[in-house]
Formats: sequence, structure tokens, C-alpha cells
Amino acid sequence: MQNVYCRTPLWEATRTLAAVAQGSAPAELVIRNATLVNVCTGELQEHTDVACAMGRIAYVGPDASHCIGPDTGVTDAGGAYLAPGLLDGHIHIESSMMTPRNFARAVLPHGTTGVYHDPHEICNVLGPRGVEFMMEDAAATPLKAMLTMPSCVPAVPGFEDTGGFVGPAEVAASMADGRTVGLGEMMNYPGILSGSDHAHDIVGETLKAGKTVTGHYSVPETDRGLNAYIASGIRCCHESTRAEDALAKMRLGMYAMLREGSGWRDLHEVIRSVTEHRVDRRFAVLITDDAHPHTLMEEGHLDRLLRRAVQEGLDPVSAIQMVTINCAQCFQMDHELGSVTPGKCADMVLFADLKDFVVQKVFVDGVLVARDGALAAPIPEGDCPDWARSTVRLSPVKPEDFRFAAPSDAPQRVRAIGVMGGKVPDVERIVTLTPRDGALEADPAQDILKAVVFERHKGTGTRGMGFVHGFGISGGAMASTVAHDAHNLLVVGSNDADMALAANTLIASQGGMCVVKDGKVLGHIPLPIAGLMGEGAPEEMAALADALGRAWTGIGCTLPSPFMTMALIPLACIPDLRLTNRGLVDCRTYTMTSVLADET
Repeated sequence: MQNVYCRTPLWEATRTLAAVAQGSAPAELVIRNATLVNVCTGELQEHTDVACAMGRIAYVGPDASHCIGPDTGVTDAGGAYLAPGLLDGHIHIESSMMTPRNFARAVLPHGTTGVYHDPHEICNVLGPRGVEFMMEDAAATPLKAMLTMPSCVPAVPGFEDTGGFVGPAEVAASMADGRTVGLGEMMNYPGILSGSDHAHDIVGETLKAGKTVTGHYSVPETDRGLNAYIASGIRCCHESTRAEDALAKMRLGMYAMLREGSGWRDLHEVIRSVTEHRVDRRFAVLITDDAHPHTLMEEGHLDRLLRRAVQEGLDPVSAIQMVTINCAQCFQMDHELGSVTPGKCADMVLFADLKDFVVQKVFVDGVLVARDGALAAPIPEGDCPDWARSTVRLSPVKPEDFRFAAPSDAPQRVRAIGVMGGKVPDVERIVTLTPRDGALEADPAQDILKAVVFERHKGTGTRGMGFVHGFGISGGAMASTVAHDAHNLLVVGSNDADMALAANTLIASQGGMCVVKDGKVLGHIPLPIAGLMGEGAPEEMAALADALGRAWTGIGCTLPSPFMTMALIPLACIPDLRLTNRGLVDCRTYTMTSVLADET
């Protein structure tokens, strides 16, 4: 089924558009005297007019006065820069901690008119009906939330327990839906490389439907494995952390999605793939992946990425191409989106300049939706179903539930997960801990904290225990039900009492994030919708996130967006070590391993 992300299908609008272009029928909207950012040719065209009708562009040229009728809305751009509406090629809306309605309220004023979102966070909790909730909520907004159906629920089968499941049958059903434009990130690259029927059948259902398969190839191997992965039909990947990885993908015809989110600050490195090499940039796309509410409200969304790209030495027109036409071509939708050209959806943004990218006006399907940083029309409120609000199925925990028994009183060599600020990968660290009272404890002097993951979906009672390094915290605990991708309850801390309080705070609020120290809750964001999202407006969620960030700083952490870094501790599809509710996973060999380094 054809995608349904424009107000009027082109086949219903052709006669009207042809008539408006020639002046025999009036336009609904005319924008005059703009400097067009022509992403098709890489030009800046001064004194350009654009005429729109039926949600689409009819005319682009030097004078649209022949398109103006008595009821035509006319906007004088005053020489401002007119670009296509901005497209985020890979994002998880749930990571904004907001519902799709509130996410739309946050990003539309920043020039974002469309996102290719992968709701695998909520799908891991609630299955396909969680995806349906996201789509229905987004449909009440002007934002084009284009669905890439989650592919890996769970992310790596056999290593974690989730609340939902997606297999080939669920993917096939989604591909028959016109709202689905592709497959969400295929994180199970080991399954693809090993020939897993499950992984290849999911990709196959997408390819049969003629839709885009999005990728997640997170290892620095760019020869046989990368070739095999791309040959399997996977079109793009956002997991490059080195310039050479991104360049290798582009050279093999894969769209390299260059990431700059709230937690993952990869752009400084990966943008060198195009700024330091004389290569065509058509296969480069700028994306956020994850963006916290305070980032969206204080710094912006894709307008922020444009500023960052220009700061890193990319020319402004190329940067705009990477969030418009390149992205649309990646998803085989450039016949509808991504350029200000006749026949395309009238999704456009007016910038005051091409350095700070100050957004003046935003249009979706030819309708003004935002002006000078604010929505031009309210988005209606919505309700969340009760079944999405009760997903933390855990009884209160006790401090003794965090006890890690030592095999003896002798010092023990243990494997610790070493996190790095602003980076997705972690590293295995071998550290020595001396047992106290028969148990292995955190050792803040070595920057070693204890970590526990509790299964929270089906009441299985399973939990995984381990140690982490790199947070720089002298004392306290942090807990979160945003713990990729199974989103079980993750607790990290220096002592069992604070860890228990942090866990119980989230059990009581049916999910969220919190920081505890010395028996006091210093910061707490309740996220009762699937344990992932709150119900507050963008400003409220941003204030809560800002307060949580101050709480992190108050216990000594200096990492950028530390909750995002923490949230990846259980993500068993990225090297080196990860901790799930089933235990410690060696993500280089995809085997369970012991926390005790001297055990096999």
C-alpha cells in the first residue's frame, strides 16, 4: 500500500496543480520574494516565489502573481531563506519522554515537519498495540510521523526479556499499512550475518513490500561483515562513531546517518567523512536518534544539527540537503518530500539566516503551523489508555535484593562495564574488589558502582547483577525504566539502601527516572506511560529533565546526558559488555559471561 503522508494524494491533485501553475486557477498560498535553498542543485536562488494548492507545490519561479486570487494567502518572505521542511531520518520519540503530541509541539517550531520514527521502545513494553498508540497520537498533529516498524523486539533474542514481541508475521501486517514506510533499525546484525531465519524473514517481508530497511551496524568492521549486511537489503545505518565507518558505508551505497543527539555526540568525528574527503554527499543524512526534552526546548531539534554541522565546517546548503532531500531519497519518498519543487508536499521552513538557522515560519501541506518559535495553532489534547499506564509489574524491593555474594573473602577480579560520556559503545574493564561481609560492593574510590536489572514486564522475578565504571559518582543511586531496549528496571548505585529507594520510587510512579543520595530523592521524572513517557507539556518535561540533570551534578557526575549513557547498559546489541535481566552479556561473542573475571 502506498504511503499516506500527504494531505492530498498527487493523483487527486494533478489537474488543480497544473491549473494553478499556469494561472488558470488560484493558489491557496503564495510565498513571495524568498531566497530558495534549492536542494536539487545546491543553489541559492534569490527572488523566488512559490505557489501552493491542495497541500502541494504548484509553481516555483520568479513571479507567482498569476497564481494569486482573492482568497489566496500571501506571505512576503522579505528575502529570507526558504528550505524544504526538515526531516529526521531516525528518532525514537519515546526518548523525548513525551507523547507524540507533545513531541510535535516541541519540534514543529524548530522547522521539523517530518520524522522517520522507530517506536521500538514502547513496542518492547507493549508490543504492536503500543506502536498503534504512538501512531494514533501522532495523527492528531501536523507533524508527519512516518513509521518504521520495529524489527528487533527483543533486540537480541535469548539475552533479555521484554513485554512485547515482533516477528515476521507482525512485520508483514505492518507493511500492508500505508502509514508504514520501512523497517526500524535491524539491530540483530549477528542474526543477519549468521543467516538467522528470524532476522532475514523480517527483512524479507519489508523488501517484498518495496519499503526501506533501516540498519544498526555498530561494529568497526567494514569489509566482509558490512558487505554482507548491506547485501541483505539494509539501506542505512546511524551507528557510525568513526569517520572511516561512515565513509565506508557511503562508498558501498549505504546512507550514513550522522548522529548528534542529547547523549550521543558523534557529529564532531563522523562529519569528517564528508568535510575531509572529496566525496559526493548524497548518501549522508543528519539524525538525532534520541533527544531529551531539555535539549529540544533549549537547543532545538534539526535546526540544532544544522548549526552544529556548519560549526564543524560543512557548508549550509549541504547541511540542509542532509535533513531534506537526502533523507527523503533514503526512504524512497523524494517524489513526495524533501524539496521545494512542483508536485511535492508543501512542507517548507523560512530561515532568517544560514548560520544560526533562526526559524521564522513553518508550513506543513501549505498550512502555517509555527511562527517565530511558537505554534500557530493549538494541537488538541489526547488521552492515554489505561493499559499503557500499568507496566511496572514489580513488588517493592529491599536492600538485600542488591547483595552480590562473594565466592570467598579473597579479593576478586571482576568484569565492569566501562561507559564513556557522549558515546554509545562501552569497554570491558577488569577491576579488583575486596569483599566486605561476604559480598562484593561498589567502590567509588575506583569509580566502580553496582548495577542491577530487574525484569518488570511479566513478574518473572529474574534480575541481572554487575558493576559499572565511568560515572564518577562518590555516593548515591540512579534508577530508570528507560533501559534500552527491553526497558526493564535498571538501578545503578554506591550502596544498597539508596538503590532500593531509587527502585521503589519508580515502582510507585509506574516508571521514570530518579536520583537518590543519603536516603533522599534528589530528582524524579515520573514516566507512567509504558514507563517511558510522561504526560506533561514540553516545558514541564524539560524542567523535570533539567532538575534531574542538576541532581546528577549534585552527586558528582560530569557526563553529558548521563541517563542516556546509563540507559544503554542493558543494550545487548552493542559491544563490549551489557547487563540484562538475564545477566552479563559479552556482546563481542554473544554469549553470557560471568561477572567474576576468573570464571569461564
